[in-house]
Amino acid sequence: MQQTPSPTRVLVVDDDPTVAEVVAGYLGRAGFAVDQAADGPGALARAAARRPDLVVLDLMLPGMDGLEVCRALRDKGPVPVIMLTARGDEEDRILGLEIGADDYVTKPFSPRELVLRVESVLRRGRTGPQVSGSSAPAPGGVAHRAGITLDPLARRATRHGREIALTVREFDLLSFLLRNPGVAFTREELMREVWGWDFGDLSTVTVHVRRLRGKVEDDPAAPRLIQTVWGIGYRFDAPPEAADEGPPDDRPRDEARPDEGRRGGDGRDRTRRDGDGRGAGSDA
Repeated sequence: MQQTPSPTRVLVVDDDPTVAEVVAGYLGRAGFAVDQAADGPGALARAAARRPDLVVLDLMLPGMDGLEVCRALRDKGPVPVIMLTARGDEEDRILGLEIGADDYVTKPFSPRELVLRVESVLRRGRTGPQVSGSSAPAPGGVAHRAGITLDPLARRATRHGREIALTVREFDLLSFLLRNPGVAFTREELMREVWGWDFGDLSTVTVHVRRLRGKVEDDPAAPRLIQTVWGIGYRFDAPPEAADEGPPDDRPRDEARPDEGRRGGDGRDRTRRDGDGRGAGSDA
């Protein structure tokens, strides 16, 4: 007799019982098993008793706030976290992303949108990002470039043989960039390809790039791998000595002009510029 797989479990943490009940109801109808907690200690106890597959976590909790809870959860092992934040609290949203939240939703929010975000984060955690220009998931084989090795099936990343601790979104972003070397992407494109969204706060991408640089660059203040392409966005450059294929460019990558930053391996100019002409990566 075939055993029925256990439903995906989501832990909802919010001190507002109305919000918690509404969110739990929508998630339950979407097929998720839902646990609830009203404060930080309760959330940690629930997570210790039964490890969730994802946590929906209110930032403004009494006593132990959502940032502390997120840190404590991550100390116990990787788990996707979606933060609930008050509209306008940009600094808190950025801080939440900085400590490793995979996504955030601002209050007031649509419960249906939250369910879609939950499904998106879980789906990306299972399948990884897509290859640019394709609707198919990224290849399941191990990728190696510039001393970084990514195993998408094991969801494991190493740099020069040492394991890198990455969140779900950080892993997906690095995997996508690693599999598309030398191609510059706007933040809008990265949000669509890695997050699966056609809209959202672009600072999400900026923060994740900054976090990745802190983990894969020798000097995050002077990055050599994840380059900012002014007027475009970001590009992954493997150093010539570590590139997997093809001769290195005669010029150093850092000297490439912005209008040359979007050339793929076929030599075609793929430069794009936002409609207002502002640099998509200018705040990184």
